[in-house]
Amino acid sequence: MDSLDKYVFRTGFNMFLLVLFSLTGVIWVTQILRQIDLITGQGQTVLTFIGITSMIIPTLMLILAPIAMLIAVVYTLTKLNGDSELVVMSAAGVSPGRLFRPFAMLAAVVSLLVAFIAVFLSPFLQREMNDRLAKVRADVVANIVRPGTFTSIERGLTFHIREKKTDSQFGGILIDDFRDSKERATILAEQGNIVQTGRGTYLVMTDGWVQRRRASDRDPTMVKFERYAFDLSPYTVANRVSYGLRERYLWELLFPDPDDKLLKTSPNQFRVELNDRLVAPLYPIAFVVLAYMLMCTPRSTRQGRVGSTAVVIVGVFALRILGFACMAVGQSTPVALYLLYPVLLGAIGLGLFAIYTGRGLERDVTLDLALLRSRLLARLPRPAWR
Repeated sequence: MDSLDKYVFRTGFNMFLLVLFSLTGVIWVTQILRQIDLITGQGQTVLTFIGITSMIIPTLMLILAPIAMLIAVVYTLTKLNGDSELVVMSAAGVSPGRLFRPFAMLAAVVSLLVAFIAVFLSPFLQREMNDRLAKVRADVVANIVRPGTFTSIERGLTFHIREKKTDSQFGGILIDDFRDSKERATILAEQGNIVQTGRGTYLVMTDGWVQRRRASDRDPTMVKFERYAFDLSPYTVANRVSYGLRERYLWELLFPDPDDKLLKTSPNQFRVELNDRLVAPLYPIAFVVLAYMLMCTPRSTRQGRVGSTAVVIVGVFALRILGFACMAVGQSTPVALYLLYPVLLGAIGLGLFAIYTGRGLERDVTLDLALLRSRLLARLPRPAWR
């Protein structure tokens, strides 16, 4: 790159990073509130909480990177025009096609970043996050042995331990199980031991009571027991973690296991996820081409760039909404998935044709708000009292 390319590329790339990290940080804060139970319910530290929730950042960047790229391009072109640098470049003989080179490099960098996240990084971190969440929530010893606290292992199942004698022996056990809406069971025991067997993990309690109350019965029933075993196998670390489509690598979507249960039950979802990954790198390129095509020519301060910016926003918004719509409709109508490819590639091709031939670039998109207001008021009916 020569000095011109470096200057334009550096300006756009710095703004891209600033916008990307700002947007990702804001969205990340809203997303991590869903996992706040790691601290409140599971007794984990703040560092563990941040470490687990930070793994969704690349997934957020996958969606936000094209938007950040668009904002960076619009900012760079507006800055170049406001500082009269576009006028100087045009007067010096720099064509729109020549000036597009650093923007094309920037689009290529962002597109490669998006492709890397979609193909490998996002599924890898999603798997790691799910594994850590499963270990945190399934480690019964770490979760229920905090004396004096009520801990929800899952929705409708609460444990309380009065004291911890050893790593596997507890005293004063209370279990409130209302996972079944038709029956609620409350178990009280003087002591209990965690026992590992070939069939699974059990909490064996001694000297206690079981109170059961069915929704159809008026009064509860109480049974005194000497020994009672509560199955903890679904909540142990050994429990296998199943991965959804978001946790599958691209090659696993391209060449899935024929015996995959999810493939057999929801083949269209496989197809939707695969096409969503494949089309993701095209969005940064399409957004850059569209924004550059409409804003690369010099404008005077009187002409302004509000109209061009508005058209860019509308065009990009339409492309992104079309992408979401195609993925949503594609779950029931697979042919809709393939509609997005000609639209994005066509937009890129027409934009590059206009940039390198100069056709249509000199058209000034103006937005006269005062004229628009006067025309709107003229169409409205006048009040009768006038």
